[in-house]
Amino acid sequence: MKKLLLSVLVLLTIFAFISVAAGEEWAGADEQAEEAIKEINPNYEPWFSPVWEPPSGEIESFLFSLQAAIGALLIGYFLGYYRGAKHARNA
Repeated sequence: MKKLLLSVLVLLTIFAFISVAAGEEWAGADEQAEEAIKEINPNYEPWFSPVWEPPSGEIESFLFSLQAAIGALLIGYFLGYYRGAKHARNA
């Protein structure tokens, strides 16, 4: 029963997020910061440029998602490892 309620809550949260953000333009924090800086100081010139620029936004999104997935896997692995080690000591 708890799993069902949790699943429904997660689905409602996702649905609410998607419906609220339906008409919005998706932009990264870098782009938003760049726009804010240009509003404050239109003459600002960046002092650093990227070493490598991905050829498209899709590749950039893929690399960001891949980085997040690898991080989540590492965190999940170590949490599971330490939880298993704790259960083995207590058994």
